[in-house]
Amino acid sequence: MGKRLSKIYTRTGDDGSTGLGDGSRTQKDSERVAAYGTTDELNSVVGMLLAQGVPDDVAAVLNEVQHHLFDLGGELCIPGFQCLQQMHVDWLERMLDRFNEALPALEDFILPGGSQAAATCHLARTVCRRAERHVVTLQRDEAIPPHSLTYLNRLSDLLFVLARVISRADGGSEVLWQKERPPIDPDVS
Repeated sequence: MGKRLSKIYTRTGDDGSTGLGDGSRTQKDSERVAAYGTTDELNSVVGMLLAQGVPDDVAAVLNEVQHHLFDLGGELCIPGFQCLQQMHVDWLERMLDRFNEALPALEDFILPGGSQAAATCHLARTVCRRAERHVVTLQRDEAIPPHSLTYLNRLSDLLFVLARVISRADGGSEVLWQKERPPIDPDVS
């Protein structure tokens, strides 16, 4: 593969616009840029999670997810381009089933937390949901590839399950929401 970037700055975005993958230009605050920018942010959070050390089987899945997210960013950056297919969604569902099978059934809501890696996985889940919301907004006005939204929806579910897996692997426990917790003592500062 040849060199992609010979110069990092171009000055073409100094007016608040950015180039899309098809050569057209749009404003940096457009919904399309928000959708692929948030997808890139999600990929960065997944990278942070991998840097914290996770079980090998989780790392293998997250490495593949990072490649899918890069492909998804390309889809969103290039109007009319499609990379993700139904097989990518099917793969997420198989991973969800595989990892969820070993977990105990949920009886309470889980608060984001546990170990640092589990908390980072929850952060990735919430960034994934934000990316999904941007894609929903984008599709109101522009065509998007057919599997983009479904992929993000399944991925957020997988990240929730992986946060649970990571909590157990780290020897920690999930932080459960306590509906019937005692009220806050106003005298405690």
